[in-house]
Amino acid sequence: MLTRLCNRIGRFRRETRGLAAVEFALILPVMITMLFGMGELSLVVFCRTDIAQVTSTVADLVAQESAPSSTDLSNVYNAANTILYPYYPKISSGKPTIRITSVIWDTTTSSTTVGKVDWSCTQAGNGSLTVATRSQGNSVTFSQPLLSSGGSVLMVEVAYAYASPTSQAIAGSYTFKDQFYTKPRRVAQIPKPASCP
Repeated sequence: MLTRLCNRIGRFRRETRGLAAVEFALILPVMITMLFGMGELSLVVFCRTDIAQVTSTVADLVAQESAPSSTDLSNVYNAANTILYPYYPKISSGKPTIRITSVIWDTTTSSTTVGKVDWSCTQAGNGSLTVATRSQGNSVTFSQPLLSSGGSVLMVEVAYAYASPTSQAIAGSYTFKDQFYTKPRRVAQIPKPASCP
């Protein structure tokens, strides 16, 4: 009886017919998790890249205007929202927060790195900007000299709260932020629009 039991145990140890199925069953959950993780990570990277593109595009479009109207700024916001497709409106429920600010030369300080806000327009969205508001006359400090006498700098800030469409590997929302600075192309200082959209 003991010999027969030892023989059966020995045969069981040498048997390899079901080994591949067992290994596959052990590895399958890990592979599925990695697949979802790579898919969600690629969506995050693409969204972050799109936020940078939105920021530079908004700055470029407004910098080409010599006197933007409320309709012009509304069209710029709509174009920026289109760049984020399919994240907005298909995947996420909110549009990005976009703030356009004209920073002018401050005659009292005559600094090339510190200016004051001439005007600011904001599209309210689901992201929170680092500085909540930029009112006329507020100081803005740049990390490098961008201002010149009688000139201005157009500053665009974008914040977007990204939420994963599946939430399988990445849970919660992440706020992507970006800033872009440019000089007006046609005038030294872009005048304030009659109203912000």
